[in-house]
Amino acid sequence: MEIWQFNLRHLKAAAKIVELGTVNAAADAVNLSQPAITQALGRLEKQLGVILFERRFDGMVPTEAAILLAPRIDAAMGQLNGSHVTMSRLRALLTLADQGSYAGASQMSGLSLPSIHRAVADLSTAMRRKLVERRGKIVALTEAGYAVVRAFRLARVELEMGLSEVEALKGRETRSIAVGAMPLSRARVLPGAVARFIRNHPKVRLRIAEGSRAELLEPLRQGVLDLMIGALRDPLMEEDLIQTALFEDLPAIYGRAGHPLAGKAPSAEDLARYDWVVPQRGAPLRDSFERFFERAGSALPLVPIESGSVMMVRQLLMDSDFLTLLSPDQVAVEMEAGWLVQLARLPPGLGRTIGMTWRASWRPTAVQRDFIDDLCAASEVVPGFKHANLSHIRSMN
Repeated sequence: MEIWQFNLRHLKAAAKIVELGTVNAAADAVNLSQPAITQALGRLEKQLGVILFERRFDGMVPTEAAILLAPRIDAAMGQLNGSHVTMSRLRALLTLADQGSYAGASQMSGLSLPSIHRAVADLSTAMRRKLVERRGKIVALTEAGYAVVRAFRLARVELEMGLSEVEALKGRETRSIAVGAMPLSRARVLPGAVARFIRNHPKVRLRIAEGSRAELLEPLRQGVLDLMIGALRDPLMEEDLIQTALFEDLPAIYGRAGHPLAGKAPSAEDLARYDWVVPQRGAPLRDSFERFFERAGSALPLVPIESGSVMMVRQLLMDSDFLTLLSPDQVAVEMEAGWLVQLARLPPGLGRTIGMTWRASWRPTAVQRDFIDDLCAASEVVPGFKHANLSHIRSMN
């Protein structure tokens, strides 16, 4: 069941009945007549395939389905922020933003070209802002359009989550989780959490997007991803995001098997004589690298190559005397195979915090909270790590 078949005004009316308790009060709030709301509610219940309210002489009592759906509708309406947004306008602008052309948007959505043009133009007029502009053969978002599209995407996510919760009540599991995975999380913690979760929720769709923080950040902020797992930032610069720690990771220094420094307990000065490959500046691992040498009073080594790819780093180290700084979990296979050797551990206090980042507006569903539980449990069984207090994560609403 897709959200596009629903009427936003009818959804808002249902949420207002949950809030206010009567059709009369909801009718005033959404500027519809009582008969119109009654008719809209009947149609909505038929579309959803569930009863939303028990009709009583003293008012309307919401069912479990309505209680699940109403907060999602309210959150979506908060993102849309205006009565000028209809479902067709919402769909038209989002599809145009995704496809980059009116023709592509028409083909993808099934809407006619004139209706997409009209919907986007009507939105621009109602909002008194230019939302899109032509750049050659493509249609690009303006700065105002980009902000509107981000809000629209978050509204779509809320509505989709609400519908999936209702479907789950009917025994039709359509719920999903989209996770952004930075490099360290993919080594052991995330696979452990996924294995635990799938055993208990085999029908839930789980999508994992791999990448650096820079690559995953915008999909997270636009609702494409539900949460992101990896090294946290201190301070967190994005005001619309929240992060929380799972565990502390203390990286180590690695080189190839047979490296001139292997087995010699090298000093910082010894290590600084070799070229290094580490992530770019701003990454927590790069900060740990620089603090290690600064604390030792040594000059920073040369970093001819900047990369956070474990595959790239592994191959480079195996074919040269380059050094790197990584978590032991990230090179466990390479160590076992005898390709790489650990040359030194960083002293305490130079580690990085690994955790979750999510939108401040995110309200996880029941299965998403279960996944968070499994993620916390997987973090607690990683050997050699110092764990953060995770009680507040488990109590997320």
